[in-house]
Amino acid sequence: MSEPKAPTPAPGDTYKGWLFKWTNYIKGYQRRWFVLSNGLLSYYRTQSEMGHTCRGTINLATANIAVEDSCNFVISNGGTQTYHLKASSEVERQRWITALELAKAKAFRMQAESDDSGDDSTSPSASQGAGSRNSEVQSTLRTLGSKVEDLSTCNDLIAKHGSALQRSLSELEGIRLGGETSEKIRQVTERATLFRITSNAMINACRDFLALAQAHSKRWQKALQAEREQRVRLEETLEQLAKQHNHLERAFRGATVLPASQSNPAIDSKGSVPGKGDVSDEDEENEFFDACEDVQEFITVPADPKYHRRSGSNVSGISSELGMDDGTTSLDEQSLASNPESPQSQEVVPVRKRRTRIPDKPNYSLNLWSIMKNCIGKELSKIPMPVNFNEPLSMLQRLSEDLEYYELLDRGAKCQSSLEQMCYVAAFTVSSYSTTVHRTGKPFNPLLGETFELDRVQESGYRSLCEQVSHHPPAAAHHAISERGWTLRQEIALASKFRGKYLSIMPLGSIHCVFEKSNNHYTWKKVTTTVHNIIVGKLWIDQSGEIDVVNHKTGDRCHLKFAPYSYFSRDVARKVTGVVTDKDGKAHYVLSGTWDEKMECSRVMESSRGGENGADGRQKTVYQTLKAKELWRKTPLPEGAEDMYYFSTLALTLNEPEEGVAPTDSRRRPDQRLMEQGRWEEANAEKQRLEEKQRTVRRERDREANRSTNPAEEGKEPANGALIEDSISDSPLKSGHQDNYKPMWFERQIDPMTGDPTHIYRGGYWEAKEQGNWDSCPDIF
Repeated sequence: MSEPKAPTPAPGDTYKGWLFKWTNYIKGYQRRWFVLSNGLLSYYRTQSEMGHTCRGTINLATANIAVEDSCNFVISNGGTQTYHLKASSEVERQRWITALELAKAKAFRMQAESDDSGDDSTSPSASQGAGSRNSEVQSTLRTLGSKVEDLSTCNDLIAKHGSALQRSLSELEGIRLGGETSEKIRQVTERATLFRITSNAMINACRDFLALAQAHSKRWQKALQAEREQRVRLEETLEQLAKQHNHLERAFRGATVLPASQSNPAIDSKGSVPGKGDVSDEDEENEFFDACEDVQEFITVPADPKYHRRSGSNVSGISSELGMDDGTTSLDEQSLASNPESPQSQEVVPVRKRRTRIPDKPNYSLNLWSIMKNCIGKELSKIPMPVNFNEPLSMLQRLSEDLEYYELLDRGAKCQSSLEQMCYVAAFTVSSYSTTVHRTGKPFNPLLGETFELDRVQESGYRSLCEQVSHHPPAAAHHAISERGWTLRQEIALASKFRGKYLSIMPLGSIHCVFEKSNNHYTWKKVTTTVHNIIVGKLWIDQSGEIDVVNHKTGDRCHLKFAPYSYFSRDVARKVTGVVTDKDGKAHYVLSGTWDEKMECSRVMESSRGGENGADGRQKTVYQTLKAKELWRKTPLPEGAEDMYYFSTLALTLNEPEEGVAPTDSRRRPDQRLMEQGRWEEANAEKQRLEEKQRTVRRERDREANRSTNPAEEGKEPANGALIEDSISDSPLKSGHQDNYKPMWFERQIDPMTGDPTHIYRGGYWEAKEQGNWDSCPDIF
């Protein structure tokens, strides 16, 4: 196999050529195209790949170069990357070694000179490559140091002679005029002369120092500026190469590639597999992991540049969806600017100032195992929990926190395209989990009939109402309506199991979102929440599962996948991916991000079957996409959130006392209020009182129901609490209610979209609030 003749490398030149790279023990050495540029050694399968696919890159600034024999040599950066290379001849090997050593010396010098950390420890090989510039700098520093020492010596002499002169003058004033007057005058003259000579020497030294500093000042400034610019260029190059390498590495392993800003830095820090080659080499097709990863169903790659030059009017038949055509218009600007009723154009109205702090969480210790050891396998609502494990919010308030990022629905209401609107709805679906990442506290179980209103019409244009419509099993209904043109409703029932090591919470029920302008009706369900390390270790929360967001009017669909956390996974933690398709199954957008940070979307230009086979043996779809655009980003937590149960800005205001709310509102719950104030012992006692009161009311309601259905059994108690315990594991959405309770503000109907029984808001709450008429509300507190 003939090799192209490469010129002898010169300092700073880019050096290219063919080398043989060790891949694995099955394939051995494989021919690869290597490129050395800017202190980085990259390789490709062919020369044609240089424009789009880099197979690997190693930074020579921290690399070791070792010669094995006449044709073989090794490049390693300390363990994470090792290239075993072989040249076609000894001459060719020597050319590469010379080029690599020159590039390494230059890269190390640039890194050392641009390092702001002040770390001056260098290796012997790096010291040799410092070059003439370091010698010049050291020489200049020695000259300046000598001048400083001269100034210091002159300063000491001036102080010494000045003191002597002062003493002589004092003595001259104290003597009588006579014979010794002339002697004293002579001494003063001599000392004044010495002082003058020393002062002149100091002035001359200062003049030399100043002249030298001025001569070098401009050159140093130019050199420093040049080094800074070169450092920026180098960092940008390294970042670009790292992004490209990471992107392709994940693509070839069948994983959906997230935007590079979300790549996991821990991936590069993991050790490589022992032996020749490195763990990131694409040639190792038969790769083994410690545990099986959850392989993605598709691969995304950058779209052909031709699509970036085309206008939005002729790309995929969708007019300027999400502003993806030229990469210049942001999503918010695109959607809001097209609507003359944008909130920015409205007059700003002063709003109520909400609280920004709650009392800090007390530090009370409690033995969890003593409480939980007898509860393994039981349903969560049947476990008696002290408030020590709670947070001072009820489940109804946590449900209202789904509206934390209501702006996504506001933007969706302004969209002209249903596919664009689907992207915002999907991002809203993911955003509702961002508040759970640090919230390991358990919310209070709502009492039957408990309500919670969230009136944010003045600030945000929406208001919502939640009511606990069932207690066994627990279920809550939620209805929210916005002046910006959308309605959200849901009924969520929790099925939960404690497994000893972790706690699984499975929300049951559907969430509906209807947009008034387009009449698009979206539905989706929630994923499973898992709380890990219940007994030992630090609690942490994970979300896992799949969500299908369906537009029942158009047939559009978005399939979201929440990847469960795995210690062995190479993907970013808490990853979410999704694809937006139309009714015909054609993909239009790819969504990617994490449920605790942000979501982005990329327009699909082309899709094809290809890539590696999936776990089921089918080929995965490859999507060519434009540059990703950010849909949603999590708002940072307020200062001191770690001492306030990790509440968000909205969560801090949910339990704030408010006038005019219903007597059944969660803000009026005494045990929850006592816990917020740090009075946990009183809160536990009050919680026990409320639960016993609820059980008493429940028994009375069951007796009434029994008398009405079976008069002959009047006065008899249900055997062993049969009504209470029957069908605990079933959802009230399908099995029927076991509470014999009729909600105040919601009524049970058959959902026309899903066909399941659910509770829908019947109206009347806000009218009752305006009139202050709460006579029909039950006494639950």
